[in-house]
Amino acid sequence: MKKYLLKSLSMFAAVSVAALSLAGCGGSGGSSETASKGDNGELNIFTWTEYVPQSVIDKFEDETGIKCNVSTFSSNEDMLAKVRSEEEGAYDIIQPSDYMVEQMASQGMLEEIDTSKLTNLSNIGSEFLNPSYDPGNKYSVPYLGGVEAIAVNTDMIKDNITSYDDLFNPAYVGQEVVLDDFRAIIGMTAKSLGYSMSTTDRAELDQIKAKLLSFKPNVALFDSDSPKSALISGECALASVWSAEVALAMDEVPSIEVVYPDEGAYLFVDNWAIPKGAKNVDGAMQFINFMLDAENMSMVLEEFPYMCPNSKAVELMGEEYASNKAKNPPAEVIEKGEYIKNLDTETLAIYDQMWTELKK
Repeated sequence: MKKYLLKSLSMFAAVSVAALSLAGCGGSGGSSETASKGDNGELNIFTWTEYVPQSVIDKFEDETGIKCNVSTFSSNEDMLAKVRSEEEGAYDIIQPSDYMVEQMASQGMLEEIDTSKLTNLSNIGSEFLNPSYDPGNKYSVPYLGGVEAIAVNTDMIKDNITSYDDLFNPAYVGQEVVLDDFRAIIGMTAKSLGYSMSTTDRAELDQIKAKLLSFKPNVALFDSDSPKSALISGECALASVWSAEVALAMDEVPSIEVVYPDEGAYLFVDNWAIPKGAKNVDGAMQFINFMLDAENMSMVLEEFPYMCPNSKAVELMGEEYASNKAKNPPAEVIEKGEYIKNLDTETLAIYDQMWTELKK
């Protein structure tokens, strides 16, 4: 889902498992554990912005006595670069997307997760467990996900928008807000041509580049922080953004509608992971288990209505959430969608160059 800039961090040590005592935290997935306060009571968390409500962080701190220092990033690549640039152990929890989990795990950057200690893991739907990017959930636990959806303000756009390809219409010059995410926008362009979002074929990449650069006049704003703002204000009439951003805009402006592209949409799942050398692995495990609790996840969904792998939390949200196509993308959208894959270094350089030319 997705967003960004860094706040200050502080460092901290590990929590002793022997010092933990049980404390109920509601929901249908079991209990989370409570740590005694003391020198070992901090977590450094690195997450997407507008993704973990402060109220949920406050609840975790109140129940465990563990202080959370939260900083944020704007893209998986920004997160990766920051983790690499810091001393090992600067972060206890990070939030990589699917393909980034695979990349970081392959580079030895993640701690293995003992899922037997996650008493609330059973709340995750089976379709989100044992993913191809992390078999057996060895390094990651699903948090939220979503779809790169299209938003249309029907008061401003009277055309029938059904596809990513429609967004390239030169009639929409200066009317669109899109994600500031090179894999999403290049992927959208690839899908509009009938290609994989992770294509490495040079002939296809040449066509993608030409179409991508033709898109530039249509883009009024690249924004992954809060693209809904440009929709709500009326600055932009169209968008290619995360489905939850469309949902939040729809809540404010009834004329905004969500469209899932005919070509099949970009799908993502963001995950909790523990970076190699984390200083408070026990506290990180407590936090992940807390976030797996159905009641706690329902608090998240009230504020950030992304696609939720936590099926018990979805049940708690009731029919309004379950039937809202922007908040809870239909099964057929998920089945038709595509997750991006890691790219080899040479192909990644081509994608980077495309993105640079688009934004200059």
